[in-house]
Amino acid sequence: MEFREFAGQVLALESIAAKLAPIGEPPTDASPGQPVRPPLPARPPELRFCQRRQSPAMPRPGAMRDPRRRAVAHHIMANHELLALEVMAFVLCAFPDAPPDFRRGLVRIMADEQRHTRWHLDRLDELGLRFGEIPVNGYIWTKAQEFRGLLDYLAGLPLMFEGRNLDHTLEFADQFAHAGDDRSAGIMRAIHRDEIGHVAFGLEWLRRLKPPEQSDWDAFESHLNWPLRPGKARGKTFNRAARLAAGMTPEFIDRLEQAGDDQPHG
Repeated sequence: MEFREFAGQVLALESIAAKLAPIGEPPTDASPGQPVRPPLPARPPELRFCQRRQSPAMPRPGAMRDPRRRAVAHHIMANHELLALEVMAFVLCAFPDAPPDFRRGLVRIMADEQRHTRWHLDRLDELGLRFGEIPVNGYIWTKAQEFRGLLDYLAGLPLMFEGRNLDHTLEFADQFAHAGDDRSAGIMRAIHRDEIGHVAFGLEWLRRLKPPEQSDWDAFESHLNWPLRPGKARGKTFNRAARLAAGMTPEFIDRLEQAGDDQPHG
């Protein structure tokens, strides 16, 4: 299967099973096509994006002893993983002239996103909740519409949303474990290990594509579109070890840890 065909499968088919179907081996990229920017991914009616305020908030840690609340948490995270997959498919379509190694690496990461989504969906089923039973928002997709180049994508998804997940995955693993849900905790720890690689991929390509005289930090910060800002790229419990494992420099990590919720410049 061609990368472009795989991206089309993710974006144009409503069926969640079709979106999560593996690309197969060996995938090829002989015909990347012309740039296309789909305005929305196709989804079944119950999973189409609602207004952000209409989707439920993540349950508080103390609520995780309730299986229903744990199911809601998995539902929200399943949507986030699916959104990441759809955004990566969007990037394949929007930037067909991206370096071949970048496109190959992105397709490998998309397979991880498919697997993560399936893990959450399996756990949803075990906890008695159907995917689409509660509203979902498309915030990550909305932000992807502002990507005007690969550096915007690298700053906005691998280093922002997946970077923040270096903290959130272990926070949720701890919350699930405290609630006695070792199955859910194990899923989050496995996703955490994958996220380190995803952030490393984003950082590697940020370094390869930015101007050589620009620092990692300046490239990251300058390619974030408000309201995304460095202080949003972390959770409540800051995980230095995971960021070092992803290849961030101590200086970059220090600045990230100290970043505030500042207003945009200009």
